Amino acid sequence: MMRAALALARRSLGRTWPNPAVGCVMVRDGQVLARGRTREGGRPHAEADAIAQAAEAGQSLKGATAYVTLEPCSHHGRTPPCADALVAAGVSRVVSALEDPDPRVKGQGHARLKAAGLSVEIGVGAAEAAEINAGFLLRVREGRPLFHLKMAGSLDGRIATASGESKWITGEAARRDGQRLRAIHDAILIGATTAAADDPELTCRLPGLGTRSPVRIVLDSQARLSTGSKLATSARVTPVWLVCTKSAPADRRDALSELGVEVIEVDGATDGRIDVLAAARALGARGLTRVLVEGGGQVAASFLKVGLVDGISSYRAGLVLGQDSRSAVGGLEFARLGSAPRFRLVSARPLQGDTLETWRRED
Repeated sequence: MMRAALALARRSLGRTWPNPAVGCVMVRDGQVLARGRTREGGRPHAEADAIAQAAEAGQSLKGATAYVTLEPCSHHGRTPPCADALVAAGVSRVVSALEDPDPRVKGQGHARLKAAGLSVEIGVGAAEAAEINAGFLLRVREGRPLFHLKMAGSLDGRIATASGESKWITGEAARRDGQRLRAIHDAILIGATTAAADDPELTCRLPGLGTRSPVRIVLDSQARLSTGSKLATSARVTPVWLVCTKSAPADRRDALSELGVEVIEVDGATDGRIDVLAAARALGARGLTRVLVEGGGQVAASFLKVGLVDGISSYRAGLVLGQDSRSAVGGLEFARLGSAPRFRLVSARPLQGDTLETWRRED
């Protein structure tokens, strides 16, 4: 039953920020009574969704067990506490995968349930629940979202020929899977160079996922994004955030703001580029939990240098481009192997001639 709840939580990834993606399954005597998951925008919560589903079906939850992937909330926000809702619904037992580290909850939800006489079991499915909500946990504990780096290149790690040709190194199946990645993240991030060279839309183009296009973020120290770009001209349809330094010209910032682009000012690094640690904190403060980094080699290098890459999806095609082609990652300036960021392989699978490797940062 917890596996079913975890599957429901995964379905909500990329749609619930600033809240976590949570799943809930209500069971009595081996029969599933209701299922719920955190809905778009973070409301309603999974428990409230399941309770509503049961009520709509005329199903009583008296004596039921609720399997939830995160501790039920105990504080009043835009909705009443889920812990109170479970008690009021007559649930007698709660199996919870994880304690919520949010200071407004942090054990208080479980305590409230116990005080009301419910049986509470904590830890079932904890590892998978933590993996699903790794971004939410990072934002609560470290004040920044999870960053997942997407790379698509040749066997020797190249993303374009020396002349800049890159369409298409990987095949259609790999490109479709890249769209899937977009749909399960809160935001997509690129750099100013990629924005200028490719004029991308950064939307989800898979059938049925058009409404799941995430926030589009451009790291652009001097706010150089063209007001005629696809991103700027569609900012009122799908949000665009431009992260620039405080020295960016005011007229450029204002022109983009008038088009609906949200301009976020952060400190600049010593080389005049954006301080990506400051950018990460700014994005976390705005509630983002999962960011897909799609930018070019320099953006990838900037996140890798400061230890901000939590995972990598690497799409590899069966061709070799050589030293004169463009690298997927810019210079990292490590003198010793021991300083290089390390990742462990989570999975590898074929995609019609290409290979997708998924890696996770070693702690």
